[in-house]
Amino acid sequence: MKQISLIFFLVISFSSVAQVELQRGRGSGNLMGNNNRDIGQAPKTVVDNREKPPVEDYKIISIENDTTYVDTTLTIYKDYKYNYLRKDNFELLPFSNIGQAYTRLAWDFDEVDLLPDIGAREKHYSYYDVEDIFYYNVPTPLTELFFKTTLEQGQNVDAFFTTNLTPRLNFSIAYRGLRSLGNYQNIMASQGAFRFGLSYQSKNNRYHLKTHFVSQDTNNEENGGLTAVSNQQYQSKDEEFSDRSLFEVNFEDAENMLFTKRFYVKQHYKVVKGNDSTQNNQIRVGHTFNFTDKEYRYSQTNPFNGYGKSYKNSNLSDEVEYQRVSNLLYVQYFNNLLGDIAFQIKHSNYNYGYQRKLILDQGTINNRIRGDVVSVGGRYHKKIGGFDLTGDLMINLSDEFSGNYLKTKANYQLDTLNKIEASLVINSRAPNFNFLLFQSDYVNYNWQNDFDNIQKQDLQLKLTSRKWVNLTAHLTQINNFTYFASVDDPNGNTEESTQIKPFQYNDHVGYFKMKADRKFNFGKFNLANTIMYQNVFEGETVFRVPEFVTRNSLYFEDYWFDKALYLQTGFTYNYFTDFYANGYDPVLSETYVQEELELEGFHRLDYFFNAKISQARLFLKLENVIFLLDDNNNYVAPSQPYRDFVVRFGIVWDLFL
Repeated sequence: MKQISLIFFLVISFSSVAQVELQRGRGSGNLMGNNNRDIGQAPKTVVDNREKPPVEDYKIISIENDTTYVDTTLTIYKDYKYNYLRKDNFELLPFSNIGQAYTRLAWDFDEVDLLPDIGAREKHYSYYDVEDIFYYNVPTPLTELFFKTTLEQGQNVDAFFTTNLTPRLNFSIAYRGLRSLGNYQNIMASQGAFRFGLSYQSKNNRYHLKTHFVSQDTNNEENGGLTAVSNQQYQSKDEEFSDRSLFEVNFEDAENMLFTKRFYVKQHYKVVKGNDSTQNNQIRVGHTFNFTDKEYRYSQTNPFNGYGKSYKNSNLSDEVEYQRVSNLLYVQYFNNLLGDIAFQIKHSNYNYGYQRKLILDQGTINNRIRGDVVSVGGRYHKKIGGFDLTGDLMINLSDEFSGNYLKTKANYQLDTLNKIEASLVINSRAPNFNFLLFQSDYVNYNWQNDFDNIQKQDLQLKLTSRKWVNLTAHLTQINNFTYFASVDDPNGNTEESTQIKPFQYNDHVGYFKMKADRKFNFGKFNLANTIMYQNVFEGETVFRVPEFVTRNSLYFEDYWFDKALYLQTGFTYNYFTDFYANGYDPVLSETYVQEELELEGFHRLDYFFNAKISQARLFLKLENVIFLLDDNNNYVAPSQPYRDFVVRFGIVWDLFL
């Protein structure tokens, strides 16, 4: 990690110095400046009076070529995203330490895949997927620095740099690091994420390339939650235990880790260039390559009786690996009358498993699932009047892992202030591999299943309006919903021993979610509101969410010091209704359905003071100030306490060189 950080620092320093030297040498006919001056002559001061490029010229390009630009403004929505995920976490309830798991207050089912993933879903919140990597086109080098304090002995940093080496060649490099000790025993979180991206287009604009490499490690010490006695002490709000490190936890010798790497290439060549402005009759041949490698580990010095019997008396170690290599080829035709039509074929090789087979009295648990899958499909895009229509279809030609998906979307721009969108997602694929095959040194955590495909249909309606309200509604149906659940362990070491096992629900899960947000202005005061209503009308015994979730921010904003400083200050209030939240299992790094604890909806209140000076945005937040008036004894999951009052601060700084 130190070597990567040093390389990253040197690259940024060298590029910045090189850029300055190039700017100084322009117009002199010599990139190194005027070397004909006499030795000892005082250097001339070079003043660059050129106008700085507007911020709109610093373009951010998604993998699907949607283009935005660097946004240096300060809004309430920037405050919502100023967290370790750097995303709005309205639908998530964080655990006691930063970089841990989350309790989901809502779910999204609009993502699709044709093959299972490794599992360990609680380790994937910070995972950079393909869609999370962006590409850039900038007139001058751009650096963004992110810093935020954590909980006890640590920090959260994210440093990013990008520059165009030529007008057609851009590269970006970034590193995110997190370390947070936490307030409870053996709960430290440590993470690192290195990203490198490159985009290129040829001089004749026929060849286009986007590629990136991502390497991440996510490491968490695990303590299994509070003991039964500590839970009673925590609920009593006794001042003696205001120091949270005094609470006893179930164990202090375990950790789980997720290591991931991905190398990705997306490229196309215009065989027939067509019309430059309209792309009429253009023909492209494209290729996408994705190599993903993931490794999940759980280790523990001494077995914990609450997880049942174990095959070893010490130094338990579970390790599973997963690799997927996929190549997609497509031919795309653009026509003003017919639209954009693409035919595609994809080959995927998957390999998931362990280094051993497990032979039991009940049978043998294999150590590996691997094979090859060929998929075929197509894409379509067409603008008809004010409508923008897209479609994407793929199907597996495999008996081992059948699967398919259909994604359709229609947008309509009502006027300059209002836009409506409807989309439908249909997806059938096998459950994640850890539902199908899992091995562990704990006896209870060994299984091999032949589950049916999970089949989901998600219909979404979305209204984006700067005049009325932003409204999103999802109607989702899931067949063969797969989940983990807690059951009594008849062969456990103690009466409290439980088993976490995978199950498949034989009936339907029906889920409706509607979310609305609107901001009101009252001079220099603002009120931003987000409210979400949810209803599980089928399958509520295995799929649980709160009925209502709200967030309200009341704040003041103004310019000070002759507009040199722009500030926002106010309060953000959060609340959700009671529900049986899922429990957390550190062996699997998964959540499970439980009947032990109903999570009582509780109020959360944060005070924030944010300021913008030039391109720097400063953030100060007093989190959970309501617990100053009434001590905290709230939970996010069984035996997992919620965060106490804490003061945190940090900065996001964009540097245009």
